Amino acid sequence: MSTSTTASADWPGRRLGLPEDGARSIARPGRRIAAIAIDWAIATLVSVAFFSPLGWLEINALATTLVFATEQIVLLVLLGGGIGHLLLGMRVVPVAGGYLGVWRPVVRTALLCLAIPALIWDRDQRGMHDRLVGTVLVRR
Repeated sequence: MSTSTTASADWPGRRLGLPEDGARSIARPGRRIAAIAIDWAIATLVSVAFFSPLGWLEINALATTLVFATEQIVLLVLLGGGIGHLLLGMRVVPVAGGYLGVWRPVVRTALLCLAIPALIWDRDQRGMHDRLVGTVLVRR
């Protein structure tokens, strides 16, 4: 098999047994970035509305981060994804299958809020926050 054939037969998620495209395929970077932008925008709006007495002149970064983290944890546990994930047709699932549980969303979100683990990806386009808790962000 030539190198070009091998490269074309490989896709993010193949090593995890996921399809190349369609349902349960790895969510691609564009969707992922858009989803986190949606979730962060919502967290910022809530933070400004409830935790910033001067409105847009005083955005409370800690409150925004806590609102974002709360939204992520609660919605991951209940629905399998944050608002951005769900709007863009994605969900977070355990690699081994089964129930996501509570601990995975808590640890995943804590690592996501640190940013660095989410910026380091593997060959399957999984951030370190997903690898460390055994999850993968897939298309619905």
